[in-house]
Amino acid sequence: MATGDWRIDTAGGLAGQLESLPADATELDATAVERLDSVGALLLVQAAERVGIAPQVIALRDEQRPLLDAVIAAGGGGEPEPDSEPAWVSFLAHIGEVTTSFGGGLKVFLGFLGLGLSSLVRTMFRPRQWRITSTVHHMEQTGLNALPLVLLLSFLIGAVIAYLGATVLKEFGAELFVVDLTTIAFFREMGVLITAIIVAGRTASAFAAQIGTMKSREEIDAMRTLGLDPFVLLVLPRLVALLVMLPILATGATLAGMAGGMTVSWFSLGIEPGLFMSRIPETLELRHYLIGLVKAPMFAVVIALIGCLEGFKVTGTAQSVGERTTSAVVQSISLVIVINAMAAVFFMEVGW
Repeated sequence: MATGDWRIDTAGGLAGQLESLPADATELDATAVERLDSVGALLLVQAAERVGIAPQVIALRDEQRPLLDAVIAAGGGGEPEPDSEPAWVSFLAHIGEVTTSFGGGLKVFLGFLGLGLSSLVRTMFRPRQWRITSTVHHMEQTGLNALPLVLLLSFLIGAVIAYLGATVLKEFGAELFVVDLTTIAFFREMGVLITAIIVAGRTASAFAAQIGTMKSREEIDAMRTLGLDPFVLLVLPRLVALLVMLPILATGATLAGMAGGMTVSWFSLGIEPGLFMSRIPETLELRHYLIGLVKAPMFAVVIALIGCLEGFKVTGTAQSVGERTTSAVVQSISLVIVINAMAAVFFMEVGW
């Protein structure tokens, strides 16, 4: 029988009562306990489990029963039961959880995409809702400020592609075809892909962090209180800015990549710039440029909407802002590469 005070400050002196409990006891009477806190309730539960008594049948005063029930519901301090499921079952369960999470995320993104396109069309015919100042600001942040980095990396990648092509083609005496390789690669694929990856890492994270910080500070709730639409104020300017600037950046990246390939061809293969430039019209067709250009708006929509969507998912803590920023970068880059691969297969199958 338990008596006295079962509290944290008397826990050290309760060892005698716990040891005196017989090993074959069938019940635990704690009705004589005068004062009880969570530590005392945890000791009662552990004492009952030690002798094989269900904690739910401990005799206790009515006013102390809710506290004991809360401790039991929280785990009661007992040893967790070992997981008896086979490893393959847990593995399949994890796959199911990931698949379900992916499906739910895709559904949310498609809904956000529909909302974005419908808002863009609706706002197009309402000039008073155009946020020109905000749009121009984001055009500068996402476009002009990213231009030096895009040009530099595209130049270097163009040089690498030309150098690798020269290494292989030199064995066959076909060094001139390095021009064809660099031209088709950058106008068709690499120019827009490099730009989209750089913008995804640079801009999607910025969008998620900006909107996420605003949400954590309850600024978005204040907008709704004032009767303003956060989507029109925050998402559309970023979306329009990226739709305008990404094709421009992709064109600059393509030209920079060609310059890098021309530089390597000149110094490594002896192909002079004049010969390099005269070879381009013979190789390049309009469809190659259009295939690269048509993917730029798709990449812009994906990057802008994923960045903004992850910002709206922030729950209010600094850790959440960091997690959503990382998620925005990973999702946008992954989706850009997936879309580019699907587009490449599609255009190849239709003969373009």
